[in-house]
Amino acid sequence: MEKVITISREFGSGGRELGMKLAEKLGIPFYDKELISLSAEESDLSEEAFLHYDEHIPTLQESLKQHVYSPFSSLYEVSVSDQIFLAQSRVIRKLAEQGPCIIVGRCADRVLENSLNLFVYAKMENRLKRMNSLSTGVAPELMESKIREVDKKRKDYYQYYTGNEWGKAQNYHLCLESGVAGIDGCLSAVMAYLEFVH
Repeated sequence: MEKVITISREFGSGGRELGMKLAEKLGIPFYDKELISLSAEESDLSEEAFLHYDEHIPTLQESLKQHVYSPFSSLYEVSVSDQIFLAQSRVIRKLAEQGPCIIVGRCADRVLENSLNLFVYAKMENRLKRMNSLSTGVAPELMESKIREVDKKRKDYYQYYTGNEWGKAQNYHLCLESGVAGIDGCLSAVMAYLEFVH
């Protein structure tokens, strides 16, 4: 595999697990939350700031903190969210220059020009079952609203920074429904697809 593979995913669909298994099978590096510490090293921002603003878009309050309009007003400063997106984008490009790898989330499919882009999704019932089987600390009766909240955040973030529609099939090379075939079935499908990728 000579391309970087990016994975966008609905929350609870198993996209991260698929990425880890795929990286192991292909013998290439895997990056998800690791991008946070790498990006913190790349910028002047703390790792805590990255964790707080991860996949977060600027709010109106954040961008209009000061009402004093002068050339030195904070209105003209780049928001923390934008700084974090730019730092992560630089790290994503550097990792791609080093060779094939798998990158989960963070609009990597739009940051990179020549990547192979996957989208993993599943029906809500499958995602609920998956998330409730893990030790998440979220009560089962609250899990569906948590899943919808994270998906909305990802969708808004993707739209804000790329201008594209998150989850739309035309934006990806391969879309996989993990609820039907499971993660191992998705892995087999990706491996079969990769045989024909030049």
